[in-house]
Amino acid sequence: MYLDFHGFREKPFNLTPDPRFVFLSKTHKEAFAHLLYGVHHRVGFIGLTGEVGSGKTTVLRALLGQLDPEHHRTALIFNPCLSAPELLQNINREFGIKTSSHTLAPLEALNEFLLQQNVEGRTVVLIIDEAQDLEAPVLEQIRLISNLETDTEKLIQIVLSGQPELAEVLKRNEMRQLSQRIVVRYHLQPMDFDDTVQYISHRLRVAGGTTDGLIFSKGALKQIYRYSQGLPRLVNAACDRALITAYSRDARRISSRIAAAGIEDMKSSATASSLTKRLILIPTFAMLAALVAASVYFIRPNFITPPIAPPSKETEEQAKKDPVMTAAELFRAMAAELGSIPEAESARRAFNALAGIWNVPPITEILDLDPFKGMESAALDRGLRLYRYSGNLGALLRIDYPAALELSLPGAQGKRFVSLVGMKDEQFLIDPPIEERKLLSFSEVEKYWSGRAVFLWKDSLDLLRSASPGSRGDRVREVQGLLKEAGSYDKPLTGIYDADTLAAVKKFQMSKGIQQDGIVGGQTLMLLYRSIDHFQAPRLTKGRK
Repeated sequence: MYLDFHGFREKPFNLTPDPRFVFLSKTHKEAFAHLLYGVHHRVGFIGLTGEVGSGKTTVLRALLGQLDPEHHRTALIFNPCLSAPELLQNINREFGIKTSSHTLAPLEALNEFLLQQNVEGRTVVLIIDEAQDLEAPVLEQIRLISNLETDTEKLIQIVLSGQPELAEVLKRNEMRQLSQRIVVRYHLQPMDFDDTVQYISHRLRVAGGTTDGLIFSKGALKQIYRYSQGLPRLVNAACDRALITAYSRDARRISSRIAAAGIEDMKSSATASSLTKRLILIPTFAMLAALVAASVYFIRPNFITPPIAPPSKETEEQAKKDPVMTAAELFRAMAAELGSIPEAESARRAFNALAGIWNVPPITEILDLDPFKGMESAALDRGLRLYRYSGNLGALLRIDYPAALELSLPGAQGKRFVSLVGMKDEQFLIDPPIEERKLLSFSEVEKYWSGRAVFLWKDSLDLLRSASPGSRGDRVREVQGLLKEAGSYDKPLTGIYDADTLAAVKKFQMSKGIQQDGIVGGQTLMLLYRSIDHFQAPRLTKGRK
């Protein structure tokens, strides 16, 4: 639509990967150097993490482009949501290894292939993207593959790339053997302002634009950086919308006002889409009440949050007369109660248990095929966020939010879920119940829990991914204010994420027993809001004595 107007041969900010548009910022170059070092020195395992849209796939494609086929054999797995046997079959298929029931077993065939490549002087590289979604049996299969080696060197170099949740998965006790093998690790940070400017200029040049006909003003670039925080995917979206807005206004120069209008248009579109879905679920009078509440909320965002519902009296009364079950009876009850319903229905019920606590509408429709993605979409539609957790029960209690747990139920196909909604007499209140039983002990939960869970939480000030070392602005000032209220920051509210702010974030993280990385991510924000009374976040341990 705007190509001819702005003099482009093609869209400069298309989200579709294209090697011609690849731009490696300082942090991307560092990540690339780490990966290349790991491959060339045959360290065995390499880990790459980064937020959604930070450019991990760009770095991986740059690596693949650097590895010449004469000396390397490569395979890239994009869909890790497979069983262990399926993953092994996909790996063999990518490497062109043919197996059947009449020949070698898949792992033996892979080993033979690796030995042959080693004899021929080639390095074999396996890249697995979105690795945070890998199940424990699949990770164990990957560890077994890494055991394929000679007396002197590793036969295969494995790159695990994923979102920050991957690091949490690898911290689990049962993952320690795998984690210890990852010799080279790198966390991909967003681009700084200078790199963001160079990134935009590079894409404009490749698409055929000239500085004579089209200029992003410095103010426009600042608007785009403030919105995107240096995440390439968001930079692309903001720039593309700015070009459309300029075209609609017959303007060839992107001013700060045009960039801001484009960004606001994007936000409005997203809000309208979300609101449309929510209105279907809300009766007319409740809808009017919600609009009134919303107007008050936006006037005083720091202090107004929806009231949080404690576990219902019905739930607590039922817990008082909870049936006593032996371990065998509990297993049969769980198999009967949860094994008889589909995965998506189990996820829907667990989500609705949390939705009731947060006083938001329940899910009435069938969830997506991926229950985690379905719950995440439903949370966003209800003005909440979803945090995926991997760890142990003690750490989950320190977070102290009601949670939907993923269960490992022997014999059941797919995942099953149950929500922890409160505590009573050192036991967990669960919803939905297991054959009328609404209390489970710590040991009973640990026995069936996979180690994965999701929390619903409210980002009341919209601060997620808005504050990182070197950034500045009103949202950084809001973070500093929260840290001050939590007792971790005693400096002026400068709005600059400087060394004092970084130290305060780490101090707060240390006080809560979580990773001290200085990043204001989901878990840190959840605990910040939890530390300040007027945000009224629900507590899992509210009923604990």
